[in-house]
Amino acid sequence: MPLAPAIHQLPKHTDAMPLWLDASAPQCLGALMPRCLGASVPSPGTRFASRTNMTRFLTALCALLALSAAQLHAGMVKQLTAIEGQGESIVQGLGLVMGLPGTGDSGSALYLARPLAEVLRNNGNPVPSYDELASTQSVALVMVTCVIPASGARANEKLDVTISAVGNAASLTGGELYLTPLTGPFPGSPIFAVAQGSLTTGDPATPTKGRVRLGARMVQDVRMAPLGVTFNLMIKPEYAGWSAATQIAASINDTYFNSPTTVGTPIAVATDDRTVRITVPPAERAAPAPFVASVMSTSVNTDLLRLPARIVVNTATGIISVTGDVRLGPVAISHRNLRITTTTPPPIPTPDNPIVDDSRWASLGTDLRTNQQARLEDLLAALEQLDVPVADQVEILHTLRKSGQLQAEIVID
Repeated sequence: MPLAPAIHQLPKHTDAMPLWLDASAPQCLGALMPRCLGASVPSPGTRFASRTNMTRFLTALCALLALSAAQLHAGMVKQLTAIEGQGESIVQGLGLVMGLPGTGDSGSALYLARPLAEVLRNNGNPVPSYDELASTQSVALVMVTCVIPASGARANEKLDVTISAVGNAASLTGGELYLTPLTGPFPGSPIFAVAQGSLTTGDPATPTKGRVRLGARMVQDVRMAPLGVTFNLMIKPEYAGWSAATQIAASINDTYFNSPTTVGTPIAVATDDRTVRITVPPAERAAPAPFVASVMSTSVNTDLLRLPARIVVNTATGIISVTGDVRLGPVAISHRNLRITTTTPPPIPTPDNPIVDDSRWASLGTDLRTNQQARLEDLLAALEQLDVPVADQVEILHTLRKSGQLQAEIVID
């Protein structure tokens, strides 16, 4: 029930007369007022001091609901972009996982014997010959990597590390990472962190990969380059486009000037389909942090970005996700595993010998107008019904796109 008619249908009371909500009003308001807004619905018999107060209540509710609806389709600038020059960093190192129940590398392999002998020597227990380590199978040589977030990291901050076996270890389950210095990816890089801790493996199919939660402790700061008078916002690839760049710049200007019409020099300008240049106003340059925070938290109506239809395929999990309203043109698909078997004359079914239909065909249609294109979701559902493997589904999608019957971008993840 629209709120405007509800206001006009109020009894013709004078402003001095009290009003009550009708028993049906809370149901109407309850359907319109989401609980997430933190508002409560007046109960039947709620007394308003005057018709004006009740009108103000309903008008305020209209504004609140309009704001909520707008926020449902809004994202923040920091979710759509990243500041140029402020990206993730990776540190790495070769380490040893110890305490394995006979599933580690063979001690006869020199690639394990050399670092293990060095660890023993540094701890006051040198070995005269690598032959003494030949029977060792409780240690594995691993590669240790740690991703430092785009915001950087400070000394003593802890981050997760990823572990991968280098040699022929059968499993890293139950092992513990020995102290491992982590350096930059280039030769001669300094030590940025030290990793150590108990290792957990996730996928049982790949027990030679694991993770140490908060296993890396930073030993020095990793800071991003300071911002200048101007800096660039790089739009993330999945949102890139001239429409997106223009809309993001317009949203920043509208918010800063508190008006849809820019007054003075704009602070945000779209320079290409991936870049929005920000100019820090002179009044904000002495302490730009609040200004940058305000820019990055600016709301952007994602409906106006006009993002292209996109099909994302995760080959590891076999998940195919579709963004946008992807439609299919008229097309006939023949798959190599589809097969039809006919028997002439057809047998007569009986309870003991029924006819089992194992046809490898599935219908693909729409209940809409005859000239209406089918949806991609319908095709994917039909392929799932036919048990077509994900790899073959991807091939079919690529073929449809090349034939011009599928207008969407295909992203293989």
